[in-house]
Amino acid sequence: MGGVTSTAMHQTKIGKRREGMEVAEIDPNAKINLSSASVLLVDGSQHSLALMAQIMKGFGVAEIARCASIDEAEKSVRGRTFDLIVVDPDVDGGAGYSFLHALRHSTGSTNAHVPVILVSGNARKADVARARDTGANFFVTKPLTPNVLLQRVMFVARDKREFVEVGEYIGPSRRFKFEGPPTGEGRRNNDLQVPLGSADGPNLSQNEVDNLIKPQRVVI
Repeated sequence: MGGVTSTAMHQTKIGKRREGMEVAEIDPNAKINLSSASVLLVDGSQHSLALMAQIMKGFGVAEIARCASIDEAEKSVRGRTFDLIVVDPDVDGGAGYSFLHALRHSTGSTNAHVPVILVSGNARKADVARARDTGANFFVTKPLTPNVLLQRVMFVARDKREFVEVGEYIGPSRRFKFEGPPTGEGRRNNDLQVPLGSADGPNLSQNEVDNLIKPQRVVI
C-alpha cells in the first residue's frame, strides 16, 4: 500500500482505532456502555435533533451536544473533545461533507480521528461514495430507528480499520474486507454499506446495493 501511513490511533469511549483489515463481527447480545460518552449531533432540523438526542439518551448517553448549523458544530469541536459525532451531511445545503473533510484534516485537533456517522435521507450511490471518500465511518439512511442506530454505533465501536492518510484522503482505511452490518434484526431493506462506486440517481434498494457490493468486497 504505497503512500499509506498510519496516523496516531484515537481511543474513545465509543471505540478504538486498531490495526487490522477486517471489520469485527458484532455479537447481537453484546452490550456497550455509553454512559460516559460525549456525543455531538449535527442536523438542520430541530425535530431530527430532538429525535436523535432522545435515541442517544435511550442508549444511556448523558453528555449530548446539539448543533443546528455547521458554524455551531465547528465551534463545538474546537471547544471540546467528543467520542462520537453524528452528522446529517445535507445540513446547510450539503456543508456536512465539508465539515467532515475539515475535521479529518484538522491537524492537532483531538476530534480529528473521532468516529463519525453520517445520517441522511439521500441515499444515492454518489452520496454514499462521497461519505466514504470524505472519511465517514458509516452511513445510515433516514428515517432513523433506535435499534438500527445502536447496531451501527456498535459496528463502529468494533471496527478494526486503521486510520490512514492517502493523498488527500484522511480517515478509516478503505482497503479492507467489508462485510457490512449484521443480518437479521436491525437490518433494513434500505440500509446502505459505505463502499460504493460514485454515480448519481435515485435511492437504492437493498438488492441493488448488494449487486453493486459483491464484486468489490475488497475496496482498493
